[in-house]
Amino acid sequence: MRNFRKLHVWSDARILVKEVYFLTSKLPQTEKFGLISQINRRAVSIPANIAEGSAKDSQKDFIRFLQISLGSSFELETHLIICNDIDFLNTEESTIIISKIQQLQNEL
Repeated sequence: MRNFRKLHVWSDARILVKEVYFLTSKLPQTEKFGLISQINRRAVSIPANIAEGSAKDSQKDFIRFLQISLGSSFELETHLIICNDIDFLNTEESTIIISKIQQLQNEL
C-alpha cells in the first residue's frame, strides 16, 4: 500500500482543485447545476482516485486508478475548453489552467 499523501501528483491535483473552484466561482450562476457542477466534480475526482488507487495491493490496480484520474483530467480540460468556446472564460484564464491540467496529465 502506498501513502498517497507523499505522492507529488496527488499534491499537484489538490492544488489544481483549489484553482478550479476559484475559476468556477466566476462562471454564471445559471451554470451552477450544469458546467460548474461537472467541472468541480471532475477536478475533485482526480486526487480522489489517486488516493483510492494508492490503497490497492497490486500495481495493476493502482495504475487503473491513475488511468481513471487521467480520464477525469481530460474531461476537465474539455469542459474548460467549452467554457472558453462559449465565452464564459477569457482566453488567458483558460490557457493558464489548461496548461496546469496538461502538466498534471503528464505526471499521471
